[in-house]
Amino acid sequence: MLALLFLVLGLGLIAWVTARMRAARFGGTGTARAHSLPAYHGWYVGLWTALPALIFLGIWATVSPGLITQAVLATPAAADLPAFGMERSAILSEARALANGSIQTAFNPQANALAPAYAQAITKYGVIGTILALVLAFAGGAYAFTRIKPDFRARTRVERLVMAALLVASLVAILTTVGIVASLLFESVRFFSMVSPVEFLFGTKWSPPASNMPASSGAFGAIPLFWGTIFIGAIIAMLVAIPLGLMSAIYLTQYAKPSTRSWMKPILEILAGVPTVVYGYFAALTVAPALRDFAVSIGISGASSESALAAGIVMGVMIIPFVSSMADDSIAAVPQAMRDGSLAMGATPSETIRKVLLPAALPGVVGGVLLAVSRAIGETMIVVMAAGLAANMTANPFASVTTVTTQIVQLLTGDQEFDSAKTLAAFALGLVLFVITLLLNIVALRVVKKYREAYE
Repeated sequence: MLALLFLVLGLGLIAWVTARMRAARFGGTGTARAHSLPAYHGWYVGLWTALPALIFLGIWATVSPGLITQAVLATPAAADLPAFGMERSAILSEARALANGSIQTAFNPQANALAPAYAQAITKYGVIGTILALVLAFAGGAYAFTRIKPDFRARTRVERLVMAALLVASLVAILTTVGIVASLLFESVRFFSMVSPVEFLFGTKWSPPASNMPASSGAFGAIPLFWGTIFIGAIIAMLVAIPLGLMSAIYLTQYAKPSTRSWMKPILEILAGVPTVVYGYFAALTVAPALRDFAVSIGISGASSESALAAGIVMGVMIIPFVSSMADDSIAAVPQAMRDGSLAMGATPSETIRKVLLPAALPGVVGGVLLAVSRAIGETMIVVMAAGLAANMTANPFASVTTVTTQIVQLLTGDQEFDSAKTLAAFALGLVLFVITLLLNIVALRVVKKYREAYE
C-alpha cells in the first residue's frame, strides 16, 4: 500500500511537470494571453491525477479487510471455524498475521490452514486496488490535461479547491468538539438513567460499586471530587503560579537586562517541557514528606504523606511558564508611547506597571491564567502520586484528596463493562468538567472584552 501511495504521488508530480510545460508554450503561440500562470495549470492536472486515486485508496484501505475476510470465510478451509466468539476472531487474526509475515508460527493449527487463503485473498484484492487506483489516476490526469487551453481558468479552479481544503481543516476542530460533547452527552444520559442527577451533583459521598454490582449498592456523590479539583488546581496551584508567573514576567520585561533575559526566559520555559511524571516523583518523594514533617513540627495532627498542598504546590510550579509567557508577551506588546507618557507625567516605574501596563495587558494576562487553570484542572499524574485517591471533602491542605480527572482514570482503568454505572460515571464526570471549563472561558472572555474596550 505504501509503494502504491508513492506511485500515485509520483504520477501526480509527472502530471504537474507535463501540464506546466505545455501551459508555458501558450506565450509563444501568438494567441491571446493565457488566463492563468503555467503553475496553476500544473497544479490543476496534478491534483486531478492524484486526488481521486488517493481518495479511492483511503476508502479501499477501509473496505478491503472486510472483503478479504469474507473471501477467506468462503473457502473450504474455514468450514471448521467456530460460528462466532473470541476464539473465531483470534484464529482469523493469527491467520492474517501469518499471511502478512508478522509472525512465523501460530498457536492454533486452524490458523496455519487459513494462512494460504488469506495470502491469496490479500494478493487478489491488492492487485484489484492497484489497478483501480492507477485507472483513476490516468483517467483524472487525461481529463484534466485535455482542458489545458489559454482561456481555461485553472487558477480559479485550484483556488476553489484550496479554499475547500482550508474550510475542511477549519471544521475539523469544530466537528471534533461536537463529537466529544455528543459522546459525553450520550453516555451521561445512560448514567443518569441509573443514578439520580441530584445525588450525583449534590451528594457528598463517593464510593462507586464494582462493575458487576447494581448502582444502588454504591454512592455517586461527586461533590468531594469537584472540591478536590478546585482546591488543588484552582486555589493552591493558582496561589503559587499567578504571583510567581506575573512577577517573573514583570521582571523580565521591565527590569532585567537583555543579557539576563536572554538566558533567564528560556530556563523558565523549560519547566513547561518537564514530563508530569517527573513532577509527580518530585512531589511524592521530596515535597510531600517535607510538608508532612513541617505539619507535625507545628503541631498539626493527622498530616498525611499524600496531601493537597504537596500536589498543589508542585502543580503551581509546573504551570508558572503558562502564566509567565503569556503575561510577558502581553506586557511587551503594550505600546511604548503608553510607558513614555506615564513616566513623562511623573509616575514612577512601579506606578506605571501597576496603573498602565498591567491594565493594558490584562487580556493577555487573563488568557494565560485561564490556560494555566485549564492545565491544572486536567492534571492527573501529580495528583495520583502526591495527593492520593481518597475522595475527602476537607479544607485541610495537609489531608489527602482526589480530583475529577484522577477518578476518571481510575474508573476506566482495566477491563470495564460499559453498561455499568461505575464505568459510565467517568463520562458524567467528564461532562461536568467540560461545562465548568466552558463557564470559566465565558467569564474570562467577558473580562477581556470589558478591559479591551477600555484601552482601545
